[in-house]
Amino acid sequence: METGIIERKIQKQRSTIHLTIDHFNKRVRVEDYLGHFQECLEESLKVANEMAAEKIIFKTRKENMQELLSRGFLYEGSIDKFFLGSDCFFLVKYTRNERRNSDGWDKEDRILNDVLALPLKSMLDAPPSAYQVRKAELSDAKQLAQLYGKIFEVYPTPMDDPAYVKKCIENGTVFYIYLHDGKLVSAASAEIDAFYHNAEITDCATLPEHRQYGLMKHLIARIEDYLISHEIYCIYSIARSLSFGMNAALHQYGYSYRGRLANNCYIFDKLEDMNLWVKNYT
Repeated sequence: METGIIERKIQKQRSTIHLTIDHFNKRVRVEDYLGHFQECLEESLKVANEMAAEKIIFKTRKENMQELLSRGFLYEGSIDKFFLGSDCFFLVKYTRNERRNSDGWDKEDRILNDVLALPLKSMLDAPPSAYQVRKAELSDAKQLAQLYGKIFEVYPTPMDDPAYVKKCIENGTVFYIYLHDGKLVSAASAEIDAFYHNAEITDCATLPEHRQYGLMKHLIARIEDYLISHEIYCIYSIARSLSFGMNAALHQYGYSYRGRLANNCYIFDKLEDMNLWVKNYT
């Protein structure tokens, strides 16, 4: 199944690099690296050049930040305790001015300021009894794909494909869902890195007619409980900067803002900036 996204491991004489080559979003992301850093950097830039990537994202450690900054990379965000207790920094490089410049930055600043002014909520109001929440199963793949297809015209991954959703579940992605009258109306997932004990909460979607009950906050709470029970203590999420509701849900449930990734991926009909939110239980 062609998704336009390829996970690649490159083994060189003095280094190992783990990359995500994302043709759909015209970017290369360095997920992890070992060994000689200069060799890792040169090899990553070579791959980006070969695929004409417009954005290169390096998920780096503190000790390698200065070298990346000296090569023209820019800081965009961070995740606390990502690498088994060591912070991760998102340093990026753009190859086109159009990809670097974001027209909506000032509007997104205003949305963020409004979100950060909201009070934190220690207790969640229970949704009506007509809503049932549970962990998703393989048999839910079709309904999950239908939900994502209704919410997102364009999405960074083909979540509207039942086969792709099923593959995600089989590979360890955990979904929690809300049902109403037997129909799936809200969902969120966690992509887990068992080696580094971190997880990304993603694929958050609720049908518009069911958004008044705060279902997403309850799904995030369920996912967190699952992650903590499996020794995952670094939890983060990347939300559309233009989405007041999703950013508010993360902020009010105790997530801390850690930066904005410019023109990061295609959602709906255009490239969108994404806010980075982090929560730690260490």
